[in-house]
Amino acid sequence: MMTGTTASAGRIELISEESRAEIDRWIAKYPPEQKRSAVMAALRIVQDQNGGHLTTELMDAVAAYLEMPPVAVYEVATFYSMYELEPVGKHKICVCTNISCMLRGSDEVVAHLKERLGIGLGETTPDGRFTLKEVECLGACVEAPMFQIGQTYYGNLTPEKIDEILEGLD
Repeated sequence: MMTGTTASAGRIELISEESRAEIDRWIAKYPPEQKRSAVMAALRIVQDQNGGHLTTELMDAVAAYLEMPPVAVYEVATFYSMYELEPVGKHKICVCTNISCMLRGSDEVVAHLKERLGIGLGETTPDGRFTLKEVECLGACVEAPMFQIGQTYYGNLTPEKIDEILEGLD
């Protein structure tokens, strides 16, 4: 049987050395007694480390690393749409459907992507290449309608522009 300290150390080992170093840079931005403030960054880092989704074990490792209750990490991971609890495609397309994008044609963007990819919102193509996700405001209303793939925002979308973007992805 593992002791509490040994169990925590074992969970922490699920986070790569490189990821721990990046999390440490985020922890350093906060007072020492507030290291849990780095939870959002830590979840993003370990999600990226894991190919785009979080597991319970990785969330537990983040909790151990930041010395916070696992349930507090789960609350963050389940509240924000940027965290995935199931595997996603190589390219996750996050389509904004909030008011500005809706008024400027996000329904047409979603319809075009559904037809082009052959999947619905929340689904992944059979080849694992694309996941289509509806999200709330991404803060780029001036470029509505828009979507995000990886770290890149694409705005003023038209069917032609969408096709060009998709064709340019590996």
